[in-house]
Amino acid sequence: MCGVAGSYQQSDGKVIVNMMIDRLGHRGPDACGVLELVDPETAVVLAHRRLSIIDLSTAADQPLVKGGLALSYNGELYNYREIRRELEGRGVVFRTSSDTEVVLEAWRAWGRAALPRFRGMFAFAVHDAGTGSLTLARDPLGIKPLYTMRRGKGVVFASELKAIVSALGTELSVDPAAMVASALYYWVPPQYDAVRGVQKLPAGSWTEYRRDGSCVSGEYWNPSEVATRAANGPQVDLRETIESSVAAHLVADVPVAAFLSGGLDSSIITALAHRHDPSIEAYSIAFRAEDQRMEAMPDDAHYARKMAAHLGIHLHEIEIQPDVVDLLPRMVDILDEPIGDPAAINTLLMCDAARDAGVKVLLSGMGADELFGGYRKHLACLLGERYRRIPRPLRTGVIEPLVGRLPVVAGGRGIRSVRWAQRFLTFAELGEEEAFRRSYTLYGRDELTDLLDPDLAVHVDAVMEGHRVLYDDNDLHDQTSRMCLADSRLFMPGLNLTYTDRASMAASTEVRVPFVDPVVFGAAFSLPGTAKIHGRVQKAALKEAARAWIPDEIIDRPKASFGAPLRAWVTNDLRELVDDALVGGELVSTGFLRREPLLRLIAEQRSGRRDQSKQIWQLLSLELWYRNARTAGVGAA
Repeated sequence: MCGVAGSYQQSDGKVIVNMMIDRLGHRGPDACGVLELVDPETAVVLAHRRLSIIDLSTAADQPLVKGGLALSYNGELYNYREIRRELEGRGVVFRTSSDTEVVLEAWRAWGRAALPRFRGMFAFAVHDAGTGSLTLARDPLGIKPLYTMRRGKGVVFASELKAIVSALGTELSVDPAAMVASALYYWVPPQYDAVRGVQKLPAGSWTEYRRDGSCVSGEYWNPSEVATRAANGPQVDLRETIESSVAAHLVADVPVAAFLSGGLDSSIITALAHRHDPSIEAYSIAFRAEDQRMEAMPDDAHYARKMAAHLGIHLHEIEIQPDVVDLLPRMVDILDEPIGDPAAINTLLMCDAARDAGVKVLLSGMGADELFGGYRKHLACLLGERYRRIPRPLRTGVIEPLVGRLPVVAGGRGIRSVRWAQRFLTFAELGEEEAFRRSYTLYGRDELTDLLDPDLAVHVDAVMEGHRVLYDDNDLHDQTSRMCLADSRLFMPGLNLTYTDRASMAASTEVRVPFVDPVVFGAAFSLPGTAKIHGRVQKAALKEAARAWIPDEIIDRPKASFGAPLRAWVTNDLRELVDDALVGGELVSTGFLRREPLLRLIAEQRSGRRDQSKQIWQLLSLELWYRNARTAGVGAA
C-alpha cells in the first residue's frame, strides 16, 4: 500500500511531482522514489511512497523500471502468485518476489487485458517507452484512489486530491456542484469533483495519454452489468466464496490484524482470518459512558470481547475520548474532500493504535452491508410499502403529528426509536428511487434549497437527477438488489472506501476489505433480494453462512452501526466551534449558506426537538474544508 504521483508532458513536471510526493509522505514512510524519463518527444515523471507489505527488500522499491516499462503502483494484488506462475510458464524471469513486478510483467504480456485478471485493490501508472504513452488504471470497485488533472497536452495525477492542490492550487477552483452534493449526501459522489479540473479516475477503468496530447479511456468492469449477469445466473456458494476471499486477503510479508467491532461482518472476517493465522490479533473501540447514553449506542465492546474470547485471540480495546475540537480540523485535512462522517475518526484512532503496536495491515468487514442488504435504510424502504397501506387519515392526522412532536433527547439520554421514526416518515410516502435517496441523504429538495443560495437550486436538481439516473441504470428484478447495487456504486466508493483509505493511510496503515471483492460482488448479486432481506431479517443469507463460523449470539444480536457519539459532540464539545466557525464562517458570509435557516437547524438540535447533528457536523466539515482549499490558493466556488 502506497502513494503515487506523477506528471506527463509537463515542462515543470519534476518540480510539481516533488511537491506532490512530499505531501503524500504519510502513505509510504518506508521508501520514496522519483523517476524522470525525458526524450525529445516525451517528458514523464513518476513518484512513489512505499509502505512495505509484500517483498520488504529494496529491490521492490518503486518506481519499478524493467524492459522499457516503468510502473508506479499503489495497492495489493492478492492473486499475484498465481499470475506469476502463469507468466513464468511463458518464460518471464522475475528479479523480485513482489506483486509490483507481477503487475508490470502482466501489463507487458496482456496490456489492458491484464486488468480483469487482477484480484486486489490498486491504482497505478505505467509508462511504455516504446510508444511513449502513459496509462492510468484503477481497481474494479474503487478501493484505491487516483486523482487526475489535465494540464496542457498532458496530465498530472496523485493518490490524494490534497497533493495536486498543494502543487497547483492557484490553477484550480472549488466546484459548487460538488459542494451542493456534499451538503445533500454528506460526502462527494464519485461522479463529482470537489475541485474543478481534478477528476477521480472512475473505478474499473483506464485512461491512456499519448504524446500528441490525445487520450483514450475505457471501462473493463461495470458493476451494473456484472450484477445483472449474476442475478440471471446460478446462485453461488456464499460460504466458499467468502472463505476464499478472506484467505486471499491475508497475503503479506508482515503481520496482519483485524478490526473487531463485535458485529456480524467484522466477526466473520476475524473468525476466518483466525482459521488461517491463529496468532492474529484484533482491535476494537469503546466510547465514554456519557457519550453512549446521549447517542443511545449499543455496547459493541461487550460483543467484541465475547467474540475474541470465543476465538481465543488478543483484543486491543481503544477507548475513544478524543478532543474533537482539535481532531475535527485534522480529519478534514486527512479526508481530502468535504466528507461529514465522524466514523472516519474511529478508523484513524484504531489505525494509530495498531501502527503504534507495529501493525501495518488490518482487515475490515466493510462492504457487507452494501452487498447483502444490511443497512436500516434497506429494510425501512421495504417497510414503507406496508406503511402506505395504513389509511391516509390515520397516517397524516395521527401518526405523523404525534411522531413530529416527540423529542429525540430526554433527560440527557437519546431516544433512538424517535430518531428512527422521524427519519422514516421523511421518505415513507415516496416512490422507490426517491425514497431510497431520501432514506440516507440529509435533506429533501425544499429543505436543501431553503438552506442554500437560491441560485444553487439548479445544482440541487442536477444532483438529485443524477441519483435517479444511476439508481435506474440496471436490469435487476427486485428492490433490495437495486438498493444494494446503488450503494455499491455510490455510498461504498464515495464514502466508506474513501474515508477508510484516507484515515488508514494517514496512520501509515493498510486496511483490506475482503467483502469488497469482484468475486464476492458476483456471489452477492447471484442471490435474490429475499435471500438478503427475509421478512425483517437483514443479511439473511450472510447470517446463515456465518453460522458455520461464529456463535449465534453474535449473528442474532441487534444491528449496530460503525458510528460515533455524534450528538454528544455536536451538542457539547463543538458548541463554540459551531457558533464561531460555521455561523460566523465563509459559507455564510459568501451566501452559499443562508444564515436564518442554518440558525433554525442548530436551534432544533440544541432543543432536542429534532436530530440535526449529522447535518451540523457535515456543514461544519464543509466550512473547514472550504477554508483549507481557499488557503491553498484554490479559487472560490
